[in-house]
Amino acid sequence: MASSSNWPLRSPPSAKASALDKLAGKRVLIVEDEMLVALLIEDFILQLGCEIVGMAMRLEPALDLARTIDIDVAILDINLAGKPSFPVAEILQARGIPFVFASGYGAAGLDGSGISAPVLQKPFDVGDVRRLLTAAL
Repeated sequence: MASSSNWPLRSPPSAKASALDKLAGKRVLIVEDEMLVALLIEDFILQLGCEIVGMAMRLEPALDLARTIDIDVAILDINLAGKPSFPVAEILQARGIPFVFASGYGAAGLDGSGISAPVLQKPFDVGDVRRLLTAAL
């Protein structure tokens, strides 16, 4: 009889693996006006196994994408070149699409908006993105 050390060992799925499973294949909209931050978010989203279905750096294109494309979840910078992204959030809410905000101001950036959503505090890493997107879904 073979000893147990010859059998392949399998660990139970970790919370990290479960989060990745939940995110795998999800269609993500990125709305971010800073190119380097947008590229960083894009990299994180791809690491998490998601598909990027749209990216906008200004309010008007973001509004068009929020109205027209199939999205599972979105990441919205609160401030788009001096304009709040709240109208995009309102469209997503009306469509039943979850989203998270990204902001250097934290939750204080939402003051007076009447919108409640998780806030990805800048600077952030792939773990922060994974945690908030998983919670939003």
